[in-house]
Amino acid sequence: MSPVTEIVLIVLVYALMIFTVIRIIFDTVNVTKALGYLLLTITLPVLGSIVYFSLGVNYRKRKMYNKKLITDEKFLLALRKDVDEAALRLLQQHHEDVGNFAGLARLLIKDSLSFLSLNHITLLTNGEEKFPEVMKALEAATHSIHIQYYIYDNDQIGNQLKDLMVRKAREGVKVRFIYDDFGSNGLKKKFIRQLQEGGVEVYPFYKIYLVFLASRLNYRNHRKVIIIDGRIGFTGGINVSDKYINNPGSSQLYWRDSHIRIEGPAVLNLQYHFLADWNFCSDQNLVPNRELFPMPVRMPDFTMLTQIAVSGPDYPRPDIMLSYFTAIANAQKKIYITTPYFIPNNSIYDAIVKAALSGCDVRLLVPGESDSRLVNAASQSYFEPLLECGVKIYLYRKGFVHAKTMVVDDTLSMVGSANIDFRSFDLNFELNTIIYDQEFCVSMTKTFFHDLDSAEELHLTTWQERSAGRQLFEKTARLLSPLL
Repeated sequence: MSPVTEIVLIVLVYALMIFTVIRIIFDTVNVTKALGYLLLTITLPVLGSIVYFSLGVNYRKRKMYNKKLITDEKFLLALRKDVDEAALRLLQQHHEDVGNFAGLARLLIKDSLSFLSLNHITLLTNGEEKFPEVMKALEAATHSIHIQYYIYDNDQIGNQLKDLMVRKAREGVKVRFIYDDFGSNGLKKKFIRQLQEGGVEVYPFYKIYLVFLASRLNYRNHRKVIIIDGRIGFTGGINVSDKYINNPGSSQLYWRDSHIRIEGPAVLNLQYHFLADWNFCSDQNLVPNRELFPMPVRMPDFTMLTQIAVSGPDYPRPDIMLSYFTAIANAQKKIYITTPYFIPNNSIYDAIVKAALSGCDVRLLVPGESDSRLVNAASQSYFEPLLECGVKIYLYRKGFVHAKTMVVDDTLSMVGSANIDFRSFDLNFELNTIIYDQEFCVSMTKTFFHDLDSAEELHLTTWQERSAGRQLFEKTARLLSPLL
């Protein structure tokens, strides 16, 4: 290599390093993450730049995911005003049902157009309860079926749902289907072609071509949503896969998860977010109309006050993280959390510690063994200080617990797709449902304690006896937690 070539390469490497350093300083809000990326980039300029632009670009700050359904700003402002006023009136009428969580309700109303409404919610435990209800509702569809999943497997239940989508499309029902190209990487061209030839519109949320260089690979659409005729919705933690269905006598791993069926105006909120995602990934321009957003029908059993919380790189603030934080910080009696991935940021961690030290009954249910050894170790690095503060931690032993739920006091329940970790808070497109209802809280609490029957409680003295090598691995994994 000639001296001139060497000089040119050195100049290019330094230019790349300086450009990357400036981008990191401008775009990375989290100081710890910024320092990590800076150290890597300055030490290894080329590798550091590749890692940052593949994994670290802050799309929330750069607003590269603009999926707003309504582009007319005047109309959007008028709609927001009407929604805000109606939601705040309903909040005042039901202030006893909301209890200490009026601030949380107002936060979501103001920041993400998440209106309050009265609905009927049914808790569905595991795939064996969810899928029969889904199939029954889809069979009755007359106008539209909207389906969005992070994981959609080409297996028995996936093909049953595919065949039903095709049949309803041929009956004249408009069927739209979004899948995440990373989570559903098992879907082959033949499977997609069968859907398309059957009249189903299908789009990946973001098509990935070069996985190792795909920066948006880090931003996954983790939502699980079905909307039928704008009136019935399903959402929660259960993807489309046979592994979520537990058959008696089967040798497969028992999969514990939670989902909900929604009937009422909250389905229109699900519809709004689905169509915003649809316009983004399909390059279409569907606009709100009465076919997509039918007039809500009020039924006597619509008594559960409900909000839909969403977050992702298309929102200026992490509203799901803020909703977890606000709910935990305002707890007075109890907090029961179930999550498969527990890697809290400082805000959530401090809120849990504050609640436990204040006398709340704080219980955390996590998998005994995660599907990722590194994630499991990062989670376990938080256990000892939490146990010292009085948090009760349980390891699920019956199988793998994948539910993402929370019960706070006697009023608030959450069921959704968001884990308590950096990825769900900062990177993924997520959706949680918040229900302010005492009867639903009782049902959620019973389910939680039923799960504890299949779990092992950790005790501080026993946990402290684990080896120094294991503790080192946990703390090392924790350093990588923003990237897990």
